[in-house]
Amino acid sequence: MKLRMSPQTILTLDAFLERPEEWKYGYDLSRTTGLKSGTMYPILMRLAERKLLETQWEIADPGKPPRHMYRFTPEGLRFARANAPEQATGGLGQVALGLAEL
Repeated sequence: MKLRMSPQTILTLDAFLERPEEWKYGYDLSRTTGLKSGTMYPILMRLAERKLLETQWEIADPGKPPRHMYRFTPEGLRFARANAPEQATGGLGQVALGLAEL
């Protein structure tokens, strides 16, 4: 599978690797990674289109808008683990953006 592995994509995949079984909100991923929504949401859409993420809408309480949630598909988890160095799951994204060293 061909996927552009930009530093931002690596950072996003690394955020999912921290707790791969959990559903995550785009807003929370933006805050965790430091990526702006204009960067984060296109990455999430590409990963979902390639079947690396599954998505669903959260059923919200009355008066609250529904929120889109994301988590790895089995294929996405295999892809992320296969394309991440051993030091992944918490620090790879910082390395990719030049904010830390291996």
